[in-house]
Amino acid sequence: MAYDTGARVRLTRDVQVTGHGTAGGAGGPGPLFLGGGLAGTVTGVGTQAGGGGGRDYVAEFDQQVRGVPLTGFAAGLVDDLRQKVVRAQAAGAGGGVGPGAGTRTVYRVRFENGFVLDGLEEDALTPA
Repeated sequence: MAYDTGARVRLTRDVQVTGHGTAGGAGGPGPLFLGGGLAGTVTGVGTQAGGGGGRDYVAEFDQQVRGVPLTGFAAGLVDDLRQKVVRAQAAGAGGGVGPGAGTRTVYRVRFENGFVLDGLEEDALTPA
């Protein structure tokens, strides 16, 4: 179900807040969850590319392992893992072909407790 700006909604499940103030995959997971049933108002509607929102997983991987001294077997494992990330990114990692392929609608919601969470998908919301 699509929601317009100003619609009253409730969370259908507990949603983890990431380090960037978004729901789900953008940013590192934080220790905070917003509980299912929490009510709020939709303050924004947007679209996001599927398969991670255009993230460069290879660059993220390289940033995580840069400067870590690895030798022998561990270095081989990390290199193998990096090659798998490269192949997955090249294959599209969930994206489609053509304009609009793999996009999804996401919502920004201001909850009654004062939290504003961006990037909520439709399946996390229900009408209040």
